[in-house]
Amino acid sequence: MAGWLDRFRPDMFVPSVVDIDLADLRANGFDALMLDLDNTLLPWRNKVVPDSSKEWVCCAKQMGMKLCIVSNTHNPKRLEAIANDLDIPAMSRALKPRPGGFLKAAVMVECHPSRTAVVGDQVLTDILGGNLAGMCTILVKPMHPHEFIGTKISRLIEKGILALLHRTKPGTKSVRRKSEEEDTK
Repeated sequence: MAGWLDRFRPDMFVPSVVDIDLADLRANGFDALMLDLDNTLLPWRNKVVPDSSKEWVCCAKQMGMKLCIVSNTHNPKRLEAIANDLDIPAMSRALKPRPGGFLKAAVMVECHPSRTAVVGDQVLTDILGGNLAGMCTILVKPMHPHEFIGTKISRLIEKGILALLHRTKPGTKSVRRKSEEEDTK
């Protein structure tokens, strides 16, 4: 049973994006971050990115990380405005958890999936999709309890999956690149 469950297992769990150790990611060979938008970088439906998220994005860019927002949002104008504010590219309607959106975003920032980490607040979209794309996955707690009704339903399923994951193999996987050999492909 653990085999299929591992698709939902994040490589790392942190309270928020600002708690991600960027130096550790760089030291472990990661060059790019695929960032979820709602309840990861800013609360759902908000248009203003919190200063803490802005500072974290700025720090990541200063460290040479390539960033891209990968979102299922159906409001591309809002996404574009936020991406412009952060001065990073973005992809809307990514169809997460399908890996295609993550893989296209990796091409967009010219980084191999094995050197890319996905950061998001949802197991069923961000973590599953990132794992299917062969990327490192980092689960953060949602920034705010206000969210789309479909997400609230997903959270109930996620709660069960996370409980099963903890029961079968407590903790998370170590943060390392998915495959050293893939870099030569």
